[in-house]
Amino acid sequence: MNAKHIGHPFVTVGDGTRIAYRVDGPADRPALLLANSIGTDLHMWDGQIAALSEHFHVIRYDMRGHGRSDVPPGAYSLDRLGRDAVELLDALGIDCAHVVGLSLGGFVGQWLGIHAPERVDRLVLSHTAAYLGPPGQWDEAIAAVLRAPDMSGTTEMFLRNWFPAAWVEGSSPLVEPFRRTLLNTDPRGLAGAWSAVRDTDMRRTIALIARPTLVIAGRNDTVTSPRHSEEIAGTVPGAKLVVLPAVHLSNVECPEAFLSAVVGFLHQS
Repeated sequence: MNAKHIGHPFVTVGDGTRIAYRVDGPADRPALLLANSIGTDLHMWDGQIAALSEHFHVIRYDMRGHGRSDVPPGAYSLDRLGRDAVELLDALGIDCAHVVGLSLGGFVGQWLGIHAPERVDRLVLSHTAAYLGPPGQWDEAIAAVLRAPDMSGTTEMFLRNWFPAAWVEGSSPLVEPFRRTLLNTDPRGLAGAWSAVRDTDMRRTIALIARPTLVIAGRNDTVTSPRHSEEIAGTVPGAKLVVLPAVHLSNVECPEAFLSAVVGFLHQS
């Protein structure tokens, strides 16, 4: 495993996949790892970096199959996605970090809390679920995205699941960067990540998470509904639940409330 800097920083993980990453904020501050939603890259956090880097040494990365990271073929597993995060921290010499995961990043956060608790200080699980079944729906989505001539239909589906309809229909400037990212996403990467969602069921094992945990839900989220967040908060010992007036990307839709909840929780002793 080694860090490479070829116009952009990369870490090469155990199976040879290169993972792109970026670091912001002084190295002497507490480490904070940000894990992305499916269909996004590390820029999904751009609006929060200025504020977060005042408090933390922030590490964000493109999940395999997304952004500048490699796009290995075939199905991805949550175990591999979790190990990507661990090996990134290893390469950067970070023993323990706060972890904030959103959507698929929240799946990774749960995996870390279960399987690598010594690497996690405090854990924020936002707009995520322990299980998103039934598996058949993901097989249909995977087949559809791989046979589609381009990403236009998939892009519009994602945007309508992520943002208020008025934002999407009005071409909000906050939506457009996400549209561009989705249109440029390799469908094989999306299919690989969907496979990880399809094959994951942590409904029982998240009871093993012992790290302080905050769960953030979106009141209007139709992808990972408030019910999913309530189930996580009710299973992870001592977890706290915050519900924000948002769809699926509350860090974009209500950034001040999102930051207040996250920073306030991470600063608790």
